[in-house]
Amino acid sequence: MEYVKKLVGEKTFLTPLLPEHAKLWVRWHGDLESAIIASAPGHRSPGSEAEMREVIEAFISRKWHPFLIVESEGDVPVGWCALVQVDAVGRRATLAVMIGEKDRRSKGLGQDALRLLLDYGFNVLNLNSIELIVHESNARAIACYERLGFQIVGRKREARIHGPLKEDTLLMDLLASEFESRLVLPLIRGV
Repeated sequence: MEYVKKLVGEKTFLTPLLPEHAKLWVRWHGDLESAIIASAPGHRSPGSEAEMREVIEAFISRKWHPFLIVESEGDVPVGWCALVQVDAVGRRATLAVMIGEKDRRSKGLGQDALRLLLDYGFNVLNLNSIELIVHESNARAIACYERLGFQIVGRKREARIHGPLKEDTLLMDLLASEFESRLVLPLIRGV
């Protein structure tokens, strides 16, 4: 499949997420381990391709910014990321991400893709703050977010419950003034 390379990083590129990508979402979100890692409070992983298509269409109709993460080597889709709950007046949004291909995790692909998404959010959408929610037990994700400059700014105690297990969720954010553009601003300045 040929992709539009909207934002190109060192290891990945972001292409617009389309309803046609629903089949990938079925596989990624249908995997129990992946769904547990990715689940946010109140999250439900739809099971059918039609339901996934509806979710993607809802992202698009709400003027959120969903992207498919494609590994540059081989043009292989490995996950997705998005800026959701975009507040243009307040200049903030919430980040969502999933590396769905389990064998591609811990290879720097998520960090590379998120650096592109943050650059897009801060320098194309003109956002001032991007936040995210992460489970306290997801040390790999927290380390990735901290390498990108995110800071923990809040905690919801026992906000995630699976059977008898309860854990806190963390609120992290990053401000535009704390982010260094590697792609968008150099491109804008060169035009």
